[in-house]
Amino acid sequence: MSEDEFRAALSRFTAGVVLVTAHDPEEGPRGEDVGMTATAFMSVSLDPPLVMVSVRNGSRMDELLERQPHWAVSVLSDGQRHIAGRFAMKGRISDRLLFEDMSVVRGEHTGAPLAVGALATLECRTEQRVTAGDHTLVVARVLAAAAPAAEGGPLTYFRGRYRTLG
Repeated sequence: MSEDEFRAALSRFTAGVVLVTAHDPEEGPRGEDVGMTATAFMSVSLDPPLVMVSVRNGSRMDELLERQPHWAVSVLSDGQRHIAGRFAMKGRISDRLLFEDMSVVRGEHTGAPLAVGALATLECRTEQRVTAGDHTLVVARVLAAAAPAAEGGPLTYFRGRYRTLG
């Protein structure tokens, strides 16, 4: 099987879109917020409450989550496609400008930015990291979860494009 065949087959799987964020206290005098768009995110357990995200080995988020156990997830709404696109760019040196005009609140437990208008938010603490091919699976305990009264439905990803339901 070729990589193209594998990608084509998996592009038929619809996935929800989340923004994974963390605060890097070691970057600059006040630290820096880092974000990554992800579709490989899922719940793992209700008791204890665990979730998992897959991050590319060697990526900025992978390196940060290796030393920063506290991070957050914002489940993006269909009106937040621009946020998903902004944080999906590869090879960035800094995320500072990406957060500049974005409405966020700080997570009480993690200090990570949470996207205002998200359908749900989760604050997490890493419990386990598992290398899986060219990615690392980061399993985390959910410290806090909220489902604010956000407008719209979920943002999804299907056949290489962001989509909405309905």
